[in-house]
Formats: sequence, structure tokens, C-alpha cells
Amino acid sequence: MCRGGSSILWPRRALLGAALLAGGCGFRPLYGPAAPDGAPAALAGVQVANIPERTGQLLRQALVRRLDPRGLGGAPRHELRVTLAIENEPIGFRRDGAPSRIRATARGDWRLVTLGAPQREVAAGREQVFDAANIPDGQFFAADVSRDAMERRLMEQLADRIVQRLAVTPLAGG
Repeated sequence: MCRGGSSILWPRRALLGAALLAGGCGFRPLYGPAAPDGAPAALAGVQVANIPERTGQLLRQALVRRLDPRGLGGAPRHELRVTLAIENEPIGFRRDGAPSRIRATARGDWRLVTLGAPQREVAAGREQVFDAANIPDGQFFAADVSRDAMERRLMEQLADRIVQRLAVTPLAGG
């Protein structure tokens, strides 16, 4: 057993050295400052197609905020197309058989295509997230607020997952 903490210092130094070396081979932190040609800056060139219904609007807004947080805009080179599906299932019941809790599963099938002729698919995927909400007994307003909060959380989580996948996708061909 080592005294004086020298056994702890060696792994820390090794990690620091590895992090410094990783910068030389093109590694960039996903959420770090964007380089002029870095992946996060490239995401600002992705426009998000309309997604139907209210939950689709929430998802589209969350995606736009994540893809272009600084509002740089610019000429879009790619379009993100998302098909959204939400399934609700009761997971809790009252004595009278009425549901007291629901679990929602949101699935987003997405495609990233180049703009211009001919359009070419650059990437595609499917992301899925889960959440749940209580249904208070006899309190319609509280149940509605609980459901709305759950839908917002679902769309934020789904947007996070889609953007994480896009951030590691090479956006060549635009």
C-alpha cells in the first residue's frame, strides 16, 4: 500500500497526458467550443423539416435549439426529417380499474438528407425514449399538466439522442 497519495497521482497524470495526445489526432469534445470546421458548427447547417402535431412541434423546437444554439443560421446544406410515434400504456390502476399512471414511449425515426439535386441520404436512425406520468383521481387539470410535462420531457430527451447521433455523423456531401 502506498503512502502519501502517489498511487492516485500517477493515474491522474496518465489521464491528463492521454487527453493532451487525443487533441492531436482530431479528437474534439462533443459539447466543447466549436472549431471553425468542427462538427458542432456543421450542425448549424442542418434544417429541421416540419413534424406534424403538437408533440412534433415540441420536438422540432428542441432540435432547432440544439442544432443551432447560437442562431448562426446560414445556408442549410442538410435537412433532418423525423417521423414521430408515441405509444401510451397504463401501468398503474385504481381499485375501480381506472388508470392511475401511464408510461409513454416516444420513437423518432430520422433521416438526414442533402439539400439540392439529387437528394442523398447521409444518415438515418431510430431513437426511443420512455417516461411516465401520474393521473390524479378526479383532477382533470392536474392530469393535463402532468401529461404535458411528460410530453415535453420526452421530446427534450428524444432531441438530445438524435443530436448526439448527428454529432458523430460525418456530414460530407453537402
